[in-house]
Amino acid sequence: ATRALRAAAKDDRIAGVFLTGDLSPADFGSGYAALRELRTALEEFRGAGKPVQAYLTQATTRTYYVASAADNLALDPYGMILMPGLASQPMFFAGLFEKYGVNVQVTRVGKYKSAVETFTRRDMSPENREEVTQLLGDIWRELLADIARTRRLEPAGIQEVVDREGLIRAQPALEGKLVDRVAYRDEVYDDLKTRTGRAGSKEPFRQVALDQYAKQLKDGGAETGRKAAAKGRIALVYAEGEIVDGEGQIGEIGGSELSRTLRRLRQDPNVKAVVLRVNSPGGSASASEVIQREVRLIREVKPLIVSMGSYAASGGYWISAPADRIFAESSTITGSIGVFGLQFDVQRLAADFGVSFDTVKTGRFADALTITRPKTPEEMAVLQRMVDWIYGEFVAKVAEGRKLTPEQVEAIAQGRVWSGREALARGLVDEIGGLEAAVAHAAKRAGLGDNPRVTEYPRQKEFIEALQEIIERRLPGAARSARGPLGDLAGRLHSDLRSLRSFNDPAGIYARLPLGIEIR
Repeated sequence: ATRALRAAAKDDRIAGVFLTGDLSPADFGSGYAALRELRTALEEFRGAGKPVQAYLTQATTRTYYVASAADNLALDPYGMILMPGLASQPMFFAGLFEKYGVNVQVTRVGKYKSAVETFTRRDMSPENREEVTQLLGDIWRELLADIARTRRLEPAGIQEVVDREGLIRAQPALEGKLVDRVAYRDEVYDDLKTRTGRAGSKEPFRQVALDQYAKQLKDGGAETGRKAAAKGRIALVYAEGEIVDGEGQIGEIGGSELSRTLRRLRQDPNVKAVVLRVNSPGGSASASEVIQREVRLIREVKPLIVSMGSYAASGGYWISAPADRIFAESSTITGSIGVFGLQFDVQRLAADFGVSFDTVKTGRFADALTITRPKTPEEMAVLQRMVDWIYGEFVAKVAEGRKLTPEQVEAIAQGRVWSGREALARGLVDEIGGLEAAVAHAAKRAGLGDNPRVTEYPRQKEFIEALQEIIERRLPGAARSARGPLGDLAGRLHSDLRSLRSFNDPAGIYARLPLGIEIR
């Protein structure tokens, strides 16, 4: 979308941009950092002297944040801006597990490493509350600052409207200068017809959907791409989802799969630089290291630049740390340098159904990873030693990659989550900027000029493959796609419990963000 907008800004056939509809959160790629990149592209479009117009009905914070980049923003008379502030409400399963006889034992390093709390507590720990409070404050200040700049307001003035109204109806939004006018959709469409030479016509205003325009650009750019290929190309690799051991499934980063892709790119002489786009809360520690090994090997032969999206924390930061340069948005959620082990057992649950277990073994710890009984103190000590060792490795790898001392990393580690702006101040990232900035830097490092050929990985799927994935993602139940409070609750339950499937590290050790850091 951002590339298409930048191309449209220079395209004489495109007179302006019209925004309408609503943005829905989807996995890890639609957070505020990703939206800031889209918003920046809209501002650049305006800077080229072309208008951006938006029409809103029921606008969430996400939708209004993007739409506020427009130079003409209209709101339906019976619409509203649903922007009461940011909140994070983690879900806790300790009571559920206790009720049904599922036991959870934890090993961890880092007082802020709160991912385990979802399964072991009924509320937030003081440390978790502290880090989430700061994170939400950092992101909210960035949102207000961006909105205030394009709306020519003061952040304090916007905050006053938000706190007074909560749900901002059309008239208060107009009075607070959050929108430029209140109008019905047909009135806006009539204006657009006039501006595109179809006043009074039964036809819609002249338009092209952004995705169609982007496809046309891609199809029409083949010859340019072949010429650019003569001096090489940049490989843009997307690492989106939770990091899991093995191949991974839809919405996951399989350690084996991604490392294999990176290895092929390292050995391809036509690939002169790699940009790794990371949108991940982390996951399996062993899979993160498998990926990071290939990242380090690429760096030895060609530039590797990381572009952080909405999330690049824990294992997502593990795979990013060795990069030549790390770009993040100010609202990127990153850091979380910490490790935990999560061990479940179902002994009491099984007993409730009359099921019991017995064991024959040839070694003291032969059945240490069983889920049929709780771990013994000695087994927990073994797992804690493993967690301590991996945490030490994590700190050492960050120190090496970021050119910091282990003591400096330790001071900002402990599982603490940081915004991109705070991460920049602490040396965890190098520059505030989006994907385009990362690609431009890679092109410069590789000597590919201002218009390099960029090839994306994984490859674009064929229609049948994409359709199959859509069907598979919809099958788990209609409830999770339902609208309203019950649909929202069902979706959150499905998302959090689905994450249990991704806990597949062979040793049960993870570098992952808390499940509950979902900002609304």
